[in-house]
Amino acid sequence: MCGIAGAIWTDPRLTVTESTLSRMTDALTHRGPDDSGNYYQPWRHDLSGQLHPGVALGFRRLSIIDIRGGHQPLSNEDGSIQVVFNGEIFNYRELRRGLEGTGHRFRTDSDTETIVHLYEDLGTECFEKLNGMFAIAIWDSHKEQIILARDRLGKKPLYYSHRSGQLAFASELKSLAMIEDLPRKVDPGAIDLFLTYQYIPHPHTIYQGISKLSPGHFAVYRHDQLKVQNYWHIDWTKTTSMGKAEASDQLRELLTDSVRIRLRSDVPLGTFLSGGVDSSLISAIAQKELSEPVRTFSIGFSEKDFDETHFARMVADKIGSQHQQFEVAPDALQVLDQLAYHFDEPFGDSSAIPTWYLSELTRKQVTVALSGDGGDELFMGYPRYAALWLSEATKSWNPFSKLLQGKWLQGLPVSDRRNSIVRKLKRYGEALGQSPVRRYMNWIQIFGEASRIELYRDDFVEQLPNRDPVYFIEEAWGRLGKRDLLSKASLGDLQTYLPCDLMTKVDIASMAHSLEVRQPFLDYRLVEWAAALPPELKFRHMKGKRLLRDAFQGLIPDPIWTRPKMGFGVPIAKWFKGPLREKTESLLLSSDARCHQYLRSDAIKGLVERHMSGTSNEAYRLWSLLMLEAWLRRWTNIS
Repeated sequence: MCGIAGAIWTDPRLTVTESTLSRMTDALTHRGPDDSGNYYQPWRHDLSGQLHPGVALGFRRLSIIDIRGGHQPLSNEDGSIQVVFNGEIFNYRELRRGLEGTGHRFRTDSDTETIVHLYEDLGTECFEKLNGMFAIAIWDSHKEQIILARDRLGKKPLYYSHRSGQLAFASELKSLAMIEDLPRKVDPGAIDLFLTYQYIPHPHTIYQGISKLSPGHFAVYRHDQLKVQNYWHIDWTKTTSMGKAEASDQLRELLTDSVRIRLRSDVPLGTFLSGGVDSSLISAIAQKELSEPVRTFSIGFSEKDFDETHFARMVADKIGSQHQQFEVAPDALQVLDQLAYHFDEPFGDSSAIPTWYLSELTRKQVTVALSGDGGDELFMGYPRYAALWLSEATKSWNPFSKLLQGKWLQGLPVSDRRNSIVRKLKRYGEALGQSPVRRYMNWIQIFGEASRIELYRDDFVEQLPNRDPVYFIEEAWGRLGKRDLLSKASLGDLQTYLPCDLMTKVDIASMAHSLEVRQPFLDYRLVEWAAALPPELKFRHMKGKRLLRDAFQGLIPDPIWTRPKMGFGVPIAKWFKGPLREKTESLLLSSDARCHQYLRSDAIKGLVERHMSGTSNEAYRLWSLLMLEAWLRRWTNIS
């Protein structure tokens, strides 16, 4: 697990110097504190006058596999291929055996060298063979081209800037910011997307002219031309038919093997254990595969609505893990500034806070942790899937629908409690009269269209692109063709919410503390298999994850299967009325608030007043605004 950065240029005015490259990699030290390395080739003209591009590749390493021999950049035998790579290739041993059979000789035991020789044999088709999480840059001196690639589910980030005469890339935006003449102008459309989703969807970033490489894609830069292509050719419209027994057998085999290959490590390893179904299963399977107690970690809070540690302890006792749980009192003021710095662009998911603390505390004991991310999307675990199913089933039941859409419900006050029934009914009722995709959008968005327009300054609205942010969800649903509604929602989330929110959150929060996190549910073999399953195997009697229970009943305690889903959050609604109140008012309502360039101060004041008075719960909206303001203050100047 590492951080990578670099550039290629043909315009000498856009030269990335060796000192700039060093600054780019220094900005990624938290991702790789153990080692560093650079490859540098100045641009030049040969004797015939032909121009050869300048190339810079930089690397920071967190040593996981082949601690002594995994230095990067890593080359083939004659140095014509150079690779820098962030991530892990979990099937590298199997790939290595095949490559050795065709005559390749390995100098190291690292997974990086597997990429080098696989590229020599297959070119860009090599990415289809990799099972892992990765962001890769390959310099091919024979073709004078750089190839960038990102894993199928977007577990590892890769940003790039392409302008005439130069391509620059890095694992984080703060690394690209070390290129002094690289334009960093805020994109108004990105702010609109952020306030809709609480994240900025790929391929967009907060800056104009800088992009995220989309999951499952690679890019080839040659002769100042950049071509981005998809290498993961999954057919989202495909469905398979099988019985519960057969599906359970295959699921046990796939998930067990996925956990097994992710236990490969030359450094201490453990698992996140929240006490939910997904992390409990991963921890239990890991324990079965190991000859000694697996180390499990959970985090708790004093607020009972947000504390799951008793469930985590129940699982740990059953599987016999070496369990550690931490109770923290989050410093809301301190973590706000830390998140604004590390996330590089506005990010509004407040569950980044417990993820931050859990990563920080876990890293004191181990260097690698397995997590349960992906189980909800693959096996329909989110409560909103049940709400979507119910809304379709009851939309023709006019008395019920009209009752929930009535003004009486929207006028009721909402409590700060996490699972407030009134709050859930309000969101449900607001969406009943809409199309399925719009209804679903209504539940997942932070600011709806009407509330965004009310929030925006007129001159900011004029700068927005002519697109509705819902396009991102509609395109994902569209790839599923005529699949059922629940599959569209869950697999749509797998393409959107998971890479842009969950994977971003886990990557940044964990790598800020030099911790590698692996997600067995997101092995692409399991993803492709589970994506094709019919919904009745996953969702029955208004509950998801039925196949997980069918396959693994008895492996974890029965109460884990039946307990309500809590998610992973902190009590920000109460924070805004307590420790965050002064900070919120000083940042969002002050005369020098940066967000007032784009947003109406009176609309923000109204949100703050409604939340503080208890008229409505605006916590998630206020958190997004607070993160936007904190980011603007950290990374921009007043324009």
